[in-house]
Amino acid sequence: MRLRGRKGIKEALEAQPELVVLEPQAHKGRWREVFGNDRPIHVELGMGKGKFISELSALNPQTNYIGIDMYDELIRRGSEKARDSREVHGGDLSNLRLVRFNIEYLEDIFESGELDRIYLNFSDPWPKKKHARRRLTHAAFVRKYEKVLNDNGEIHFKTDSRSLFEFSLNSFADLGLRMRNISLDLHAEGPRTDLVMTEYETKFFERGMPIHRVEVVIGEKALAAHVKRLAEEDEAGAEPEGNAN
Repeated sequence: MRLRGRKGIKEALEAQPELVVLEPQAHKGRWREVFGNDRPIHVELGMGKGKFISELSALNPQTNYIGIDMYDELIRRGSEKARDSREVHGGDLSNLRLVRFNIEYLEDIFESGELDRIYLNFSDPWPKKKHARRRLTHAAFVRKYEKVLNDNGEIHFKTDSRSLFEFSLNSFADLGLRMRNISLDLHAEGPRTDLVMTEYETKFFERGMPIHRVEVVIGEKALAAHVKRLAEEDEAGAEPEGNAN
């Protein structure tokens, strides 16, 4: 993808150091210092125009968010979305950073266990078999995510591509990862008001196209919490003794 940026875009990004990070390698292992707190850090890989990460960060000031993309123009658009979202929802930009970087080298900007959650939203499906390794849910990428995620780590993945979703489920399963909340049509009963939509997602929903989604449990604490929740649901759903026919 090639994007034609506005004249002076570099200067525009450099003028927003409180929001835009152009040299993220300098912050590896120190992102909590960047945010000035020890709150959880959630990252969107391939943020596009930034609607999702901007709105999510505005709605959840108790969490730190990082949106990553490799194009200056998308970072610029994302910065505009971020400021617009604050006008709508209130709050400041202190829990959000927009990073210009190639996510293929994710381990160069995050230390092991530095992140709590990774969002993959409508990633390029790379449909040709020979390009499978470029898919962001390929095992080679997932191993990178496993490294930078901590004990609470999760991956939340959404796509409109059925073939990519099937590939991704197999990729996660082959790595022995636990999945939950698997949906083949996320908004089948109407838009999920508890989840923030991306630009693409809104368009696809309006066209009646199904959205596929899954949450992948990575960290040990996240997995333990998931197993405990399942056990509690089973117990709550069990028929009390003495009521059997």
